[in-house]
Amino acid sequence: MKASPLSFIVTLALIAVTSACSTTPEPAPAAATETVRINDFPTRDRVEYVLNCVAQHGGLSYINQYACGCKIDKIAEKLSFSDYESAKTFSYLKGTPGESGGVFRDPKQSKDLRAQLKEAEALAEKSCFVK
Repeated sequence: MKASPLSFIVTLALIAVTSACSTTPEPAPAAATETVRINDFPTRDRVEYVLNCVAQHGGLSYINQYACGCKIDKIAEKLSFSDYESAKTFSYLKGTPGESGGVFRDPKQSKDLRAQLKEAEALAEKSCFVK
C-alpha cells in the first residue's frame, strides 16, 4: 500500500507539533524574575479593620467606608501583613498588667512594630482624610 502525499504531510506536521511541545521553555526575562512585594493582607482582616474604623468614626456612611478602606490600603503599603498582625497583637496586649504584660510591652521588637504601625496609621489618616 502506497502512502499518499497528504498523509505524509500530516505525519510531518504531527512530528513537528509534538517535538515542539517537548522543548524546554525559554528562560524568563530578568525583569520578570525580580521579586515584587505583593499586597498580602487577607480580605477578612481588611474587612475587620474597615468595620472597626467605621464604628470608631461615626458609623456606616459612604465617606467613612471609603476613608477607612483607603486607610487600610495605605497601611498595607507600609507594613507586611505579618508585621501588621504582630504590631496589632503587641498593641492590644501591652496593657496587660504586671510581668505578663511585660512580654508584650518591653521587647525592642514590640516597641519597633508598634511605632511602625502608629506611623503608618498617622500617614494613612492624613492621606485618606479620615475624620
